Parts: sequence; structure tokens; C-alpha cells
Amino acid sequence: MKLTVRDYSNQKDYKHYDTARLREEYLIENVFGIDEAIFTYSYIDRIIAGGIIPASKKVVLDSAPELRSPTFLARREMGVINIGGKGTIEVDGTTYTLDNWDALYVGRGAKVIVFDSADYKNPAKFYINSAPAHKEYPTKLITKDMADSRHLGSKETCNERTIHRYIVPETCQSCQLDMGLTHLEVGSVWNTMPVHTHARRMEVYLYFDMKDNNCVFHLMGPGDETRHIVMHNDQAVISPSWSIHSGCGTSNYTFIWGMCGENQDFDDMDEIKTSEIR
Repeated sequence: MKLTVRDYSNQKDYKHYDTARLREEYLIENVFGIDEAIFTYSYIDRIIAGGIIPASKKVVLDSAPELRSPTFLARREMGVINIGGKGTIEVDGTTYTLDNWDALYVGRGAKVIVFDSADYKNPAKFYINSAPAHKEYPTKLITKDMADSRHLGSKETCNERTIHRYIVPETCQSCQLDMGLTHLEVGSVWNTMPVHTHARRMEVYLYFDMKDNNCVFHLMGPGDETRHIVMHNDQAVISPSWSIHSGCGTSNYTFIWGMCGENQDFDDMDEIKTSEIR
């Protein structure tokens, strides 16, 4: 496993960041490891984000020195969404099969976790979020059809999209982790507009399903002092609780959102009027 630690950041320092510093603090450029786990460990609510592509062999998830724990999930829970070919995840001897856009919740205390692809010529691509946990909940497979899905927006406002909520209280018990996937229809480019913050939890976005030479301009910062980070395919961005998290693409795209913090209420948002954004 490769694990990179990101320190805290705050609103006062953020005001003085240039483009390079914004990217250094919040952008995760390399998300997926080939035949290994690559993770970024943010001190913001201590979320871990990263991915695994088993391209030629099984990948066993081990711990890291920074966690000071005998196993990766000794004190943590984990959510996984597969955005590649069919794959399997073995959790303490039980094997779960994940098709494209299927998810798996793995509760605290799971010891031996093994990732594999059904076909190495079309490998699985497992995107992972992990958060500290205070209680054990059962491991659960959530297929795309089992997700709580909401179709929102319109072509007129360029934000027609479907939100698939995988790890939310209505679908799967967890300690604090929420996780889901949002897909924008052809002709739609905006996500999360009007914007909002939620001071009770932070969020990480993974942008994917973008063709070559396309990008997303990810908006962040307080509503009255916004910045943007240019995102390319298979890149993730850390969003502190004080920051908006919105994006506009050069074409439609898909993104995975993961949240952890004070509560799990998906609709707990502090909305900001579009006329007040600066």
C-alpha cells in the first residue's frame, strides 16, 4: 500500500493560495494503483480515499504505518464502488461480486480483504473511501439496482442528472460514511448548483467517465470567495466542510461523492443563493 498524508487547511490560509497551492492541498491526481492500493489520508475528518485496479493479480489490503493498527479496518469502516469491469472482494472468507457501478460496505473489524478482477483484460476499478468507526456494522453488497436513486435537474438548466445513493441510512447502516454516485446526462454539465456547504461533514469527489481532452472546473471555497481547480478523468478533490463543492464540465461526466463527519443526513445543507456567490 502507498499512503500519502494531507495536513489540515483552513479558510484564512486558503485566501492566499495560488493555483499550484490549491492543487497541492486539495487535488488527488493519482487515485488508482495498478496491482496495489494507493490512498490519500486527509486529516480533515480523517477520511482516506484511493483505489485499486487488480490488472494481473489479487491485491490484499494491508495496513499502513501511519494508521498504527494491525489491520486497515481495525478502527475504520470502508465503502467501495466499482467503476471498471466485473470484480470480486473477499472479506474474511466471504466473496462478493461487483459489476460496474455496484458498491460494497465493509464494517469495522474486517481483517482479510482481497480485491480481484474477473478478467484481467477488463479489470475492475475499485474506488474506496474509509472513515473512522466506533461500531461494527455488517458487510453489505449494494448493487446499482438496490441504490436509492433520484432523478433531478433539467436540460434547460444543464444539470439533468441521476443520484445513486449507495451508503446512506435508508440503504445501508454505517457509522458515519455516506457514499454515492451522480451521473450527468448528455448535454448537462453542472453539478451541485445552486451551491451549498454542510459544516457538519466534509466531502471527497472523484470525477470520472470523461473522454480525452475534457475536464471539469471544480468550484470550491466559501460562497463569497470562490476558486476553481481543473479536474481531469479519474482525479479526486478534497472538500473541507467550509467549502462549496460544485463543478462545470466541458461535457457530461460522472462523479462519486463520499462524506464523513458529524451526521449522515444527506439533505443537511446550508444553501447559498446564486446571486450571493462571489
